[in-house]
Amino acid sequence: QIQLVESGGGLVQPGGSLTLSCVASGTDFSFSLNAMGWYRQAQGKQLELLATIYRGRSTIYENSVKGRFTISRDNAKNTVYLRMDSLKPEDTAVYHCNTATVSRAFWGQGNQVTVSS
Repeated sequence: QIQLVESGGGLVQPGGSLTLSCVASGTDFSFSLNAMGWYRQAQGKQLELLATIYRGRSTIYENSVKGRFTISRDNAKNTVYLRMDSLKPEDTAVYHCNTATVSRAFWGQGNQVTVSS
């Protein structure tokens, strides 16, 4: 079993920045060996994969956030981050971190990010 606890959401003005954190823990869970991802779900829309960071720290991004969002990881702290810059109102959503084993996916509780003036 893997637990993911997110923090760092809130209200930010357009053009502002915010960093989300996700701390992972669990029995027989090797954080450094697992890929970690960030998703979001805006009201009335489907869940969207934003960014993934792999065990070797290579990353991929969804086109709408490429160049504005940065995913990173600190293996010593079992933590994955999502730095979000140049935020837009359309970035308003509930953000989730995610990881998976061969048997199932695990999700954080979700963190609301609201971009509004």
